[in-house]
Amino acid sequence: MNLDFIQKQAKSANTKMVMLVLDGLGGLPSGPNGQTELEAAHTPNLDALVRDGIAGLHLPVGAGITPGSGPGHLGLFGFDPTRYQVGRGVLAALGVEFDLQPGDVAARGNFCSLDEDGLVTDRRAGRISTERNEELCKLLEGIELDGAEVFIRTVKEHRLLFVLRGEGLNAEIADTDPQALGVKPLDVVAKTKAAEKTARLVAEFIEKAKERLAGHHPANMLLMRGFAQKPTWPTFREAYGLRACAIASYPMYRGVAKLVGMDTLHAPTTLEDKFALAAEKWDDYDFFFIHKKDVDSRGEDGDFAAKVAAIENADQAIPALMKLNPDVVVVTGDHSTPAQLAEHSWHPVPVLLHSKYCRTDEVETFGERACIRGALGPRLPGIELMPLMLANALRLAKFGA
Repeated sequence: MNLDFIQKQAKSANTKMVMLVLDGLGGLPSGPNGQTELEAAHTPNLDALVRDGIAGLHLPVGAGITPGSGPGHLGLFGFDPTRYQVGRGVLAALGVEFDLQPGDVAARGNFCSLDEDGLVTDRRAGRISTERNEELCKLLEGIELDGAEVFIRTVKEHRLLFVLRGEGLNAEIADTDPQALGVKPLDVVAKTKAAEKTARLVAEFIEKAKERLAGHHPANMLLMRGFAQKPTWPTFREAYGLRACAIASYPMYRGVAKLVGMDTLHAPTTLEDKFALAAEKWDDYDFFFIHKKDVDSRGEDGDFAAKVAAIENADQAIPALMKLNPDVVVVTGDHSTPAQLAEHSWHPVPVLLHSKYCRTDEVETFGERACIRGALGPRLPGIELMPLMLANALRLAKFGA
């Protein structure tokens, strides 16, 4: 659905909307009895919601396309991710509340592990602690480059923020993360002639960082992804007339929410505490984006049982959410992360929508095969979820005479 069109149709109403994103929710049948992680999980509360609502599977970007977390969330927020594109670096910067200036080039970095032959053995450096990350970032903060100022900030665990500030910078630079093990980090490559200066600066920084990190195994090298400069986009208030907030623990998800104009609340870790924070702020906002990360993390670890447990943990918190009596609830993921693949995938993502205005379907359990039969259909474009939420919240005007 065209965002400009929805903007013209949006109207005010005294209704509350909640979008609960269980990151990486979708899976593949690889567990006991050929079930996906969601199907194997005991989810009586989600099942009750889906029986009173409608279900389906959504495509975050398009058929066959594996989305990153940024595009996956932008689609959920109604921003066509093929049109509204931004690198992960900007999201990381906004997520840690770095004051990103026009012209700055930002990238998301991973501490990683290299063996004696310079091959990547762990792209996440064993998921080092955030405290260890802070120590390593201090080693890198003193690196100086001729022609640009460098900023390094801890994000979380193995993740860090890298920012260049100077004249004539350009973010058209390819990732150095090979997205594979047993190979060397990729060279810094400028995609355009205008980015050649920036590419030289990044390459110089990485070489100096490698020298400083030597001997700090498992975090003895950096991988860079998502070079970007900050765009100017419509906000949730401008597009939908909504006072919106994000309750998310991980900086990247706070970043993508901030990019579309949501207030970002400093969230606790557990879902129960996040719902409690929503209750405290209930009168201040119309739309609540609430994020749970560990479903995705366990999928990336290839741990089927742990992903099942993370989903069950989310289900146990659902009654606390429903006590708030939201007018519209959507529960879904930004993409699929099957434990079988241990990475994001292109598979459609289960989604349920609950409101008193739903024409209920025959889906009785929240799982991939059940959702195929749901009223939302097996291939709903992810960007159509926001218009459906707005309509069920009585926030869209009639079109035409």
